[in-house]
Amino acid sequence: MVDVFAGHTLVNKDGRAVDPEEALKNKVVGIYFSGGWCPPCRDFTPRLCEFYTELMEESEPAPQFEIVFVSSDKSQADMENYMAAMHGDWLALRWEDQYKIELKKKYCITAIPKLVIVKQNGDVITDKGRKQIRDYGLACFRNWIEVAEIFQNFSAN
Repeated sequence: MVDVFAGHTLVNKDGRAVDPEEALKNKVVGIYFSGGWCPPCRDFTPRLCEFYTELMEESEPAPQFEIVFVSSDKSQADMENYMAAMHGDWLALRWEDQYKIELKKKYCITAIPKLVIVKQNGDVITDKGRKQIRDYGLACFRNWIEVAEIFQNFSAN
């Protein structure tokens, strides 16, 4: 699993608790720092959703990738509304979890949106996930998997 979320509960889009060890085991993880109040976030989130959906639908078995949303929203209700309206079927750190402050420091988050792609141990593959998705689409995933050194049966056209 991605060590960076050890000891923290994640939630799915429906708000149900998810064990990070099970959900993130042997996966490359995109940590998505964003907030519904942020115009650039509202611009990129649909593109990220499209990327995630295409990636999951075009590969059999499903690729070893997951997104974890770290909210910069002002309230839990704002976070839930943003997730319901714009997010894909990915995971999120609970809004009330103050660990998000530590994550922002660890990954030097000074502005949002920011998509940081990490290895299993939490080491950064790239902090330019947003730019890479915009520039290369699904092709960037192959590079992330290679750098992460995770075996993957992945073939994107």
